[in-house]
Amino acid sequence: MLSKIIMRIGQLALATGVSADTIRYYEKIGLLPAASRTGSGYREYPSGAGNRIRVIRNAVDLGFPLAEIAKVLRVRDSGGAPCRQVRDYAHSLVEQIGRRINELEVERSSMVKMIADWDTQLARARGARAHLLERVDVPARRPRAKHARLRRRS
Repeated sequence: MLSKIIMRIGQLALATGVSADTIRYYEKIGLLPAASRTGSGYREYPSGAGNRIRVIRNAVDLGFPLAEIAKVLRVRDSGGAPCRQVRDYAHSLVEQIGRRINELEVERSSMVKMIADWDTQLARARGARAHLLERVDVPARRPRAKHARLRRRS
């Protein structure tokens, strides 16, 4: 009979490449089942916890929000096969990326035109201030995440 490999939080963090704080957070929000505790209060995780964290991290890296990951894991934990749900959500992410690419292409085109206009203004200014940023006509922008979040790793 094989015994379960038990890891403490630091070992699990090292094995999965995520911080102990992240593991605690996943446990707090229900993505990771509550760990058993030793008599002195240390968390102990079965070996399967590492695989579950890898599933969560892969989904996060693909762009799945934690709420969607929780839905998938609930189906999985109840014995279901959430594969179609995962595929469908990934497809919606591709559509979102396509919309964002279109938005970026429009933004890029606008900026290229603006730079060409600035070149004209700079030529007229002959080394004096051209007041480029004061004169720019920036359309109202919707709030959005920083570009660095397009593919985040934490």
